[in-house]
Amino acid sequence: MAAESVEEENKLTLYSYWRSSCSFRLRIALNLKSLSYDYKSVNLLKGEQSHPEFLKLNPVGFVPVLVDGTVVLTDSFAIIMYLEDKYPHRHPLLPNDILKRAINFQAANIVSSSIQPLHNLNVLNYIGEKVGSNEKLPWAQTVIRKGFTALEKLLKDHTGRYATGDEVFLADVFLAPQLYSAFTRFNIHMDEFPILSRLYATYNDIPAFREALPENQPDAVH
Repeated sequence: MAAESVEEENKLTLYSYWRSSCSFRLRIALNLKSLSYDYKSVNLLKGEQSHPEFLKLNPVGFVPVLVDGTVVLTDSFAIIMYLEDKYPHRHPLLPNDILKRAINFQAANIVSSSIQPLHNLNVLNYIGEKVGSNEKLPWAQTVIRKGFTALEKLLKDHTGRYATGDEVFLADVFLAPQLYSAFTRFNIHMDEFPILSRLYATYNDIPAFREALPENQPDAVH
């Protein structure tokens, strides 16, 4: 469910797919900042991301896409930074402390550069076609475990209740969807990564995170 907003002008439109972790992280950011939006489903399994009308919005053919009036934005990281700049006083996603900011950027980049792109739908389909369908899960697990090992080391001296202290910041926005997919879709055992598992449990207590869960989206398949 989209978060409520007192600013109804220029209502945002989000092009999303319920199981997309990139869309998931953007939904969390929108909810944390209490920004309302219209939800437009793009069914990746049906190839709707390759339809000409969608490619006009994002020539790369990925979700999410955010439309803000005449502004069309793609790439979840860029969109989240746009929202941070436009709505800096609505639940800031970056701490003032420069070291904590750097740790947040590092954690977000590990997820967005070193984990998620290496096991997205396109990559897994390619592996299935070229190597074999039975190799898709082992590949995804290898990628996830390597990234999670790095995250455990990065965060071990910085965590509080959340990834970099006692407030929810950018790192948490990126971590939550990746942890969700690892633990619910890719059979990663939570006891392998104690820090990340503890964080994952805390995210389930945050309404903005729960409302952004894949199963709570209008296009979810149960």
